[in-house]
Amino acid sequence: MTLHIRKTLLQIETTLIEGGKAAPVPLKLFSALAIVRNPWAGRGFVENLKPEIHAVAPVLGELLTKMIIEAVGSGEAVEAYGKAAVVGLDGEIEHASALIHTLRFGNHYRHAVGAKSYLAFSNTRGPANAPILIPLMDKNDEGRRSHYLTIQTAIPDAPAADEIVVALGASVGGRPHHRIGDRYQDLKDLGQDVSNPAGV
Repeated sequence: MTLHIRKTLLQIETTLIEGGKAAPVPLKLFSALAIVRNPWAGRGFVENLKPEIHAVAPVLGELLTKMIIEAVGSGEAVEAYGKAAVVGLDGEIEHASALIHTLRFGNHYRHAVGAKSYLAFSNTRGPANAPILIPLMDKNDEGRRSHYLTIQTAIPDAPAADEIVVALGASVGGRPHHRIGDRYQDLKDLGQDVSNPAGV
């Protein structure tokens, strides 16, 4: 099948002041988005999604990863990362999930930034101009709360009912003036095993 990309979008947000106080180091947030035709749109309930996943997800993973890395300057500079998809109203949440919850998509990004942690994610359904939320976490340390971030954006004309918006996000830096500590101190305070944070 052919991947139909209507357009792409690259966004860079720089926070210089937070809470009325200058950031010691500006926080930079990057998002790369592609608006694609939903490959399952208009076909009714499709049981087997794999052919389209295999055809589309790797292309999107490579494209969006390249956009992020070129904008940031290098994979090493990326500190936190995440992914998101928003399917138009004629699609299923499963369609949004299908394109981002596969190693054929995420491994392009994971390898490019040298990450160890899983990619934080959101998958939602909505109309054009729906909120697009890309949650981020430290690429190597899931307990580093300073890098629990969310990129929020929207595209006025996307997704159309038969489209999916697919996105990657990155940060260079964490929240300015972060002061809530990390998960590890909570675990110690609660007498829980740091290596077993769920306590199971």
